Amino acid sequence: MILLNPKKHNRHYPDKKSREIMLKTIEFFENKGKVKLKADDHERVWYQDFLNFVKKEKIFATLLTPSTYGAEDPDYRWDTWRNCEFNEILAFYALHYWYTWQVSILGLGPIWMSNNEGIKKKTAQLLREGGIFAFGLSEKEHGADIYSTEMALTPQGGGTYRANGRKYYIGNANKAALVSTLGKMSDSGDFVFFVVGTTHGKYECVKNIVNVQSYVAEYALHDYPIYESDILSKGQDAWDAALNTVNVGKYNLGWASIGICTHAFYEAIDHAANRVLYGKQVTDFPHIKQLLTDAYCRLVSMKTFALRASDYMRTASPQDRRYLLYNPMVKMKVTTQGEKVIDLLWDVIAAKGFERDTYFEMAARDIRALPKLEGTVHVNMALIIKFMRNYFFVPGEFPEIPRVAEPKNDDFLFNQGPTKGLGKIQFHDYNIAYRSIDLPNVNLFKKQIEVFREFLIASASDAAAAGEQAKDIDFLLTLGELFTLVAYGQLIIEYRNRNRDEISDDLLEQIFDVMVRDFSKFALQLYGKPSSTPKQMEICLKMIMKPTTDTVRFERIWKEHVYALKGAYRMSD
Repeated sequence: MILLNPKKHNRHYPDKKSREIMLKTIEFFENKGKVKLKADDHERVWYQDFLNFVKKEKIFATLLTPSTYGAEDPDYRWDTWRNCEFNEILAFYALHYWYTWQVSILGLGPIWMSNNEGIKKKTAQLLREGGIFAFGLSEKEHGADIYSTEMALTPQGGGTYRANGRKYYIGNANKAALVSTLGKMSDSGDFVFFVVGTTHGKYECVKNIVNVQSYVAEYALHDYPIYESDILSKGQDAWDAALNTVNVGKYNLGWASIGICTHAFYEAIDHAANRVLYGKQVTDFPHIKQLLTDAYCRLVSMKTFALRASDYMRTASPQDRRYLLYNPMVKMKVTTQGEKVIDLLWDVIAAKGFERDTYFEMAARDIRALPKLEGTVHVNMALIIKFMRNYFFVPGEFPEIPRVAEPKNDDFLFNQGPTKGLGKIQFHDYNIAYRSIDLPNVNLFKKQIEVFREFLIASASDAAAAGEQAKDIDFLLTLGELFTLVAYGQLIIEYRNRNRDEISDDLLEQIFDVMVRDFSKFALQLYGKPSSTPKQMEICLKMIMKPTTDTVRFERIWKEHVYALKGAYRMSD
């Protein structure tokens, strides 16, 4: 079963400790129960009980300490595969518990990427003691525009400095053992990363700026004393650390979306399957079947794409940077698909989705946050567009990447190097995956891809229009949606080809039924853009296709995959 079910968590783990962590985390939440979980959410109770559990079991220490600093404990490593699992489990229960984990990952990034061995050893010890971490990047007036940071580090002589400035929207900033803080040198304007402690007298936690269980703070430094031993990186290294940390952290957002949607799906199918309206079971209505089947297909797509993307994360190297496309897609594409899943499920359960005792009430709120974190969808799409030319027209040669689930430390994530040269990154030929499948809806999707390539070629030949459209972010965002659908489908197929027992031909066809419709939708949107040329509009219409309908296949998917999940999971009260 590809979807997480905590009541039947029989997944294979390559080591005993990883399995133990996942099962104990599930046990913690199931023992807490939904009633207490929801009460704490409504009352905005700081989740100290969870942090006490994490400390007792040394969970963050085990999962977030690179093996080099793991005090010779063989279970300590930064292992993307098992971190995916933990992401999913935490968000399955409540996003706020996931959030303290996510923010700690961001805060740890500049530390593990630095050459400051003293801070690294201190951090490893703080993790063993149950510490959480924070990432001081954004500011109230500048948001994620880190070029404009006003946090200043002023030299005082003798290798000492004074830090002054404010950071805004910083998770864990109330309790973090260390806050990795980005600023500029007041004399040179060079970027600098340094660490501060939240208990220091010159550190002011101004306030919690959100009305939720998490603590998302504004903090201020008032002549905070900084020594060379507190500095993580300077200049270009500091800049690269900021962006590369976000590269590591944004990947988790898609997994959080998968966890939320999975729990919400169980609740929605149970509600619908046990409700009778107008003398009929709700799940007997054709539109309800369609809504739930579409939601299921989108959810399975989210997970299979993210699983396959993890292989590219774990095999990345200076020579293979394909992860820089698939990683922001896990953040951007998977989280926006999560919003669609929740919307579909909400149409099924209707007013039930507002009830305070449901998980869904929390899911419907929290799912909206994920596309906005670690760079908005628009920011990530602007990044992704840079890869489009090489993806379609300049493929490279790469060895086939297998499933990478073995226990190992993912060293490259903390040695990603310079963040320049995105336009030069090459990808393997996407046709390899698509040629491996001969199914009606996949074949339709392949035709849409060919028309899209025709669109790109025609657009490039019209220099005047291309110049204007390059400045039209609204046009580019829709263009990017079409591009990402191609890469999305590619990795879904790659996953399926390695896991045929999980993704049958029937299920893959139903998934691509959704993909064909999505491609048509974005093609129509592109057709209607003010800057679209007559030639582009003509080609857009050719992209609009109707998926192959097979009522027998649909009913099989409904009975064997969707309706079969009725009663599969209900959280303990």
